[in-house]
Amino acid sequence: MAKSIMIQGTMSNAGKSLIAAGLCRLFTQDGYNVSPFKSQNMALNSYITEAGLEMGRAQVVQAEACKKKPHVWMNPVLLKPTSDMGSQVIVLGKVQGNMCAMDYYKKKTDYIPVIKEAYDNLAAQSDIVVIEGAGSPAEINLKENDIVNMGLAKMVDAPVLLAGDIDRGGVFAQLLGTLELLEADERSRIKGLIVNKFRGDAAILEPGIQMLEQRCKKKVLGIVPYLDVDIEEEDSLAKELEKRNVTAAVDIAVIKLRKISNFTDFHALSIDEGVSVRYVEKPSELGNPHMIILPGSKNTVADMKWLRESGLEALILRHAGKGTLIFGICGGFQLLGRRIVDEAGVEGGGEIRGLGLLPVTTYFEEGKTQRCREGKTIGLSGPFAPLSYKQVKGYEIHMGKTVYHEEKPEYFLETDDGFDGCMKGNVAGTYFHGIFDQEDFRKALLSLLYERCGLGKYNKEILSFRAYKEQQYDRLADALRESMDMKEIYRIIGVSKC
Repeated sequence: MAKSIMIQGTMSNAGKSLIAAGLCRLFTQDGYNVSPFKSQNMALNSYITEAGLEMGRAQVVQAEACKKKPHVWMNPVLLKPTSDMGSQVIVLGKVQGNMCAMDYYKKKTDYIPVIKEAYDNLAAQSDIVVIEGAGSPAEINLKENDIVNMGLAKMVDAPVLLAGDIDRGGVFAQLLGTLELLEADERSRIKGLIVNKFRGDAAILEPGIQMLEQRCKKKVLGIVPYLDVDIEEEDSLAKELEKRNVTAAVDIAVIKLRKISNFTDFHALSIDEGVSVRYVEKPSELGNPHMIILPGSKNTVADMKWLRESGLEALILRHAGKGTLIFGICGGFQLLGRRIVDEAGVEGGGEIRGLGLLPVTTYFEEGKTQRCREGKTIGLSGPFAPLSYKQVKGYEIHMGKTVYHEEKPEYFLETDDGFDGCMKGNVAGTYFHGIFDQEDFRKALLSLLYERCGLGKYNKEILSFRAYKEQQYDRLADALRESMDMKEIYRIIGVSKC
């Protein structure tokens, strides 16, 4: 049976996911068979495995750091918020239905056998399991029947490292206050502290570190710098979503929908130094981009209303009319159509007019489509012609079925079982998440954008997105190795360095 280490945080966005990913890569570099685990994840960024099952994106990143394929055992329970008061509940990759927060709170202990079985399956085939907590273990209103922080640590007998975020201030109060709110047996499970996201000279912290260790009776095992690594983030607090300014010649504006999901789709575009990917949520921020992308959405109807009320719809239509490239993925593809019909009440019922830029209508149904897919672009016309006949891979994850109004619709992709997406002039949409990860397609799109903004032909050797991510995981592991007491962490886990 595997040994384990759990990373908990003093708050959301304290850096748990990144530290866990870094440890996954570090232990893998040191010769161990490593697996990530998070019992319950809440995020709108998700992923479809090869088996067609849905899981949280953070554990996909951590699986990649372990050089493993993602598996739903790594994230047995996923909550996808549908409103401020409720979420879609996904267990072992399959939708169980929508629940309000209180109903889920009452029911969550029902998932303990599933969580324990998933963890045991991973532990049986691993040397080390790196576990990530959620939020804070000191959220006293949520501690009863906890299944993701100390409740899980007790369940699997995992030692815990507690991370605090110094960048947001008050890190000593964060760490000490969290420990004070824990029960004695929970405090004893915490074997060390981490000060995360530090900028500057660590020597300046020394007096505070000494006082903290004296008060907490816990050692600080790492002062981790604010890391300059480019690794996918998964939730609404991600710093990626705060990018507003044009920083390069090619300007891509992603509309930051209120229920935006799978914004990691655009990470691959941003690794080119000539490309600026920014997120827009006000008409005053849109400017004159070379391409506008409408991303995925967990509530397409609500986001269509928001586009209309915010004034962004009118601006997008104006840009479409003057030839700006408009591209939609998943919910964004649905938004580009003529109508969205929800007779089944999946998103509250009713019908709403879409942007009307593509000749399609989406009808919501109870079932959810989730599958991996491959295909290639067809012979495209107009501005998108340079993207013709490019091989692509991706995954679908959506509610609703999209139908075409024209007798001979202009599809965007041909797949092994039909067609996908649609295009009309300078507007195109697809259900394929991950389409920009593919080198041939991405290079063709960047070539098109470079020429449209006057940079000439794209003559660069395009970097494999997979190779780029490998570089970033190694940089992350190197930074943790330098800033954390790995000898002591190995001792806490109960293994020696290979």
